[in-house]
Amino acid sequence: MKNFEKYTRQYFEAPATSMKWAEKSYIDKAPMWCSVDLRDGNQALITPMSLDEKLEFFKLLVKIGFKEIEVGFPAASETEYDFCRTLIEKDLIPDDVAIQVLTQSREHIIKKTFEALKGCKNAVVHLYNSTSVSQREQVFRKSKQEIIDIAVSGAKLCKQYREQTEGNFRFEYSPESFTGTEPEFALEISNAVIDVWNPTPEDKVILNLPVTVSHSMPHVYANQVEYMCENINNRENVIVSLHPHNDRGCAVADSEMGLLAGADRIEGTLFGNGERTGNVDIITLALNMYSQGVDPELDFSDIPEITEVYQRVTRMHVYERQPYSGQLVFAAFSGSHQDAIAKGMKWREEKNCDKWTVPYLPIDPEDVGRKYEADVIRINSQSGKGGIGYLLETKYGFNLPKKMRETFGYHVKDISDKAHKELLPDEVYQIFMDNYVNVTSPLEVTEAHYVQINGIEATVSMIYNGKSAVATDSGNGRLDAVSNAVKSYTGLYYKIEKYEEHALKNGSNAQAVSYVEISDKNGKSFWGTGIDNDIVTSSVKALISAVNIMVKSNK
Repeated sequence: MKNFEKYTRQYFEAPATSMKWAEKSYIDKAPMWCSVDLRDGNQALITPMSLDEKLEFFKLLVKIGFKEIEVGFPAASETEYDFCRTLIEKDLIPDDVAIQVLTQSREHIIKKTFEALKGCKNAVVHLYNSTSVSQREQVFRKSKQEIIDIAVSGAKLCKQYREQTEGNFRFEYSPESFTGTEPEFALEISNAVIDVWNPTPEDKVILNLPVTVSHSMPHVYANQVEYMCENINNRENVIVSLHPHNDRGCAVADSEMGLLAGADRIEGTLFGNGERTGNVDIITLALNMYSQGVDPELDFSDIPEITEVYQRVTRMHVYERQPYSGQLVFAAFSGSHQDAIAKGMKWREEKNCDKWTVPYLPIDPEDVGRKYEADVIRINSQSGKGGIGYLLETKYGFNLPKKMRETFGYHVKDISDKAHKELLPDEVYQIFMDNYVNVTSPLEVTEAHYVQINGIEATVSMIYNGKSAVATDSGNGRLDAVSNAVKSYTGLYYKIEKYEEHALKNGSNAQAVSYVEISDKNGKSFWGTGIDNDIVTSSVKALISAVNIMVKSNK
């Protein structure tokens, strides 16, 4: 690409830290979570949510288990202000949930913010100002000291208005554009604000270190976070929070490494909505922990419901490959993947496993409200016999013999390939029923009677090519006797190669299903399936189905 020379690294590496975070391999406990869907996520929408939509979304976030929810920038618009007042005046905020509001370090905005919060039982006032080199030089054209003065002034005003306003309020400060700020300066301005607020064990302060714009690889951010954690004033009374954006596609990695580096709290959104490329996706982050056996302390057991509400009120679309949430993330089209999943599921059942280790599936789809037959095995021209057989077995109760799975699998793949589309489960089922089950043309057995002579003798009433006939023959069993009677009348040649049967449960009725493989004079294999309340009759129907398929194939 041309013009790469005009770009330069805009981040500053932290002074030497212990890098203890690099010795850890996983996050062993859930952080504090704060949803910013109703502020950061809402302001990034083409059409921001209405008051009613925000109320519905708020209730969803409470149901999921968020204890801190940023609800807006009350001084920014009447909708934002009215939403905040509605939550308070209608007593919609549970006692264990805090709402959070954003404010710039300007007195009229701080004043309006506290007016919006009057009477709130539990709120976080989130103060911010930009600190990066580019913002200081290009936007504000102010010195470092002048930027510090803005932050300190805002911190003092927050204290003043808290004393004058009814309610219970805590404070949060963000050196906005932290990742483009010299770490030493970020520490200096953060400490100046912390010193004004003078946090205590009963009144802790949140220090938020946002990846307002992602400039570096995640380990650089982790070092910056660790530097702040090791050097901020009054650390034991400061909650270190992260707010990663996703410009480089690293928001999840930034969050995970930042937590390893000492952070206590995450601000993010459902599905990663937010300015530009969005925020960290809290669903992904939480379920990453879940997949490692750590309770995220958020309830994502019904992803389909969460997705429906989110898409409806935000008018955004959840990408089909979105981790854990997308419509296709548990889907396997590849034959080898389908086969491994099917075998893994069978192994779990056989071994009665209490740990989840199924190939290709990092978590159990049912734990997030998805269904195996609808989501895991998807059928198209790339699918394999294992997946197609697994679908028929789990959804419809047919446990096809191994060789028949292969034959039927190629049949289904061919249909999908020629149609250039995915086949739905019911379409696969119908293909099986139409082409393999109780096939009655050109040969149909209408009746069969058995007596024990020379093994078993069968008298078979049949219709072949439109003509009725009765034939009698014997064999070493009922199926063999019927087969010999059919051969003696029709003159057809074939050998019975395999026979299997099992009970087929269909609602409250238990039927018998039989599978018969035959081979013609050239050794070519044909399969048929029979279903009936009587096991003998089902085996005869399976044989006749296989014979009819052979006859049609050899025309």
